[in-house]
Amino acid sequence: MRKFTLPLIAAAALAVTFVASTAMADITIATAGPITGDLAEFGAQMKAGAEAAVADINAAGGVLGQQLKLEVGDDQCDPKQAVAVANDLVSKGVVFVAGHFCSGSSIPASAVYHEEGVLQITPASTNPKFTEDPAAAGWGTVFRTCGRDDQQGSFAGPWIAEHYKGKNVAIVDEKSAYGKGLADLTSAAMNAAGLKEVVHESITAGEQDYTALVSKLKAAKVDVIYFGGYHPEAALIVKQSREQGLSAPLLSGDSLNTQEFATLAGPAADGTMFTNAAEARNLPSAKAVVDKMRAGGFEPEGYTLATYAAVQSWAAAVTKAGKTDAADVAAALRSGPIDTVIGSLSWDAKGDLTSSTYVWYEFKNGNYAEAGK
Repeated sequence: MRKFTLPLIAAAALAVTFVASTAMADITIATAGPITGDLAEFGAQMKAGAEAAVADINAAGGVLGQQLKLEVGDDQCDPKQAVAVANDLVSKGVVFVAGHFCSGSSIPASAVYHEEGVLQITPASTNPKFTEDPAAAGWGTVFRTCGRDDQQGSFAGPWIAEHYKGKNVAIVDEKSAYGKGLADLTSAAMNAAGLKEVVHESITAGEQDYTALVSKLKAAKVDVIYFGGYHPEAALIVKQSREQGLSAPLLSGDSLNTQEFATLAGPAADGTMFTNAAEARNLPSAKAVVDKMRAGGFEPEGYTLATYAAVQSWAAAVTKAGKTDAADVAAALRSGPIDTVIGSLSWDAKGDLTSSTYVWYEFKNGNYAEAGK
């Protein structure tokens, strides 16, 4: 009988241990967005949504028999930092990212993820280029659980043309991929509906004094302001407008979908309107998650549930594909509808939702709700 030496037995035992530990290893995924900085409110929503989804999935047995481990990347909505975050997440073995938040971050980060075979689903980036450019390049591994700015603009533009016919409209943006993109697309849709703006201005995000802009709007006798950009600048514009005697209401897009806008703008927030998808917190499919998060002291507004749905969609697609390979998971996502907290979702060849509808919301007495309700 052949005798095995102690070193051989030890090596064999080590190999068995390694195989067992590899088989039971966690699957690492991530969310990335503005965890700090001016837009940290949205980063908190994404982080909470991803954490809730991971906790619920792990409690139900995980994915492919393995538990999920969540990494969180902070890009502060800065394009260069987003690329650094993407590279860091890749180095940690992440196979999926629910992010980023700002279009200006998601777009450059997507190149890193594509190069490294990481699937990406953004819950918030609405610039059409996020999916259009990768589709043209044949990537196939970028998706959204939100709509697009051309859809949002096509909804808002004609509405403005109808409700402010014969009035003086101003279009203002803050030069970001999201803000300028949304403002330009809304302007184009409004123009096509027969109304031309009297002022079209760009501002610099992060400034504190927009009195020069307000003075120009007053001189043009503006009746309504459409703003493409994020809520901190929108709050300053509407607040300083009221302080200078300009009563024109401010209209905007989905980035005003946060209670923090009213906190920053104060009473001047009343009458401000913005577009976004119908309120997901009211959906029967979201009730259990919403109740659980509220019981834990977190209000799942804004992009919380869209981030939860991004993780949920990826997990369902991995289960269907039987593996975490990005191409296989992408094919599973496109193969049929997936039930999520925000409803049944389906994606087209580009990674955009096949159905996306918008409604108007209005701030009143420090809170927002669907207009007319």
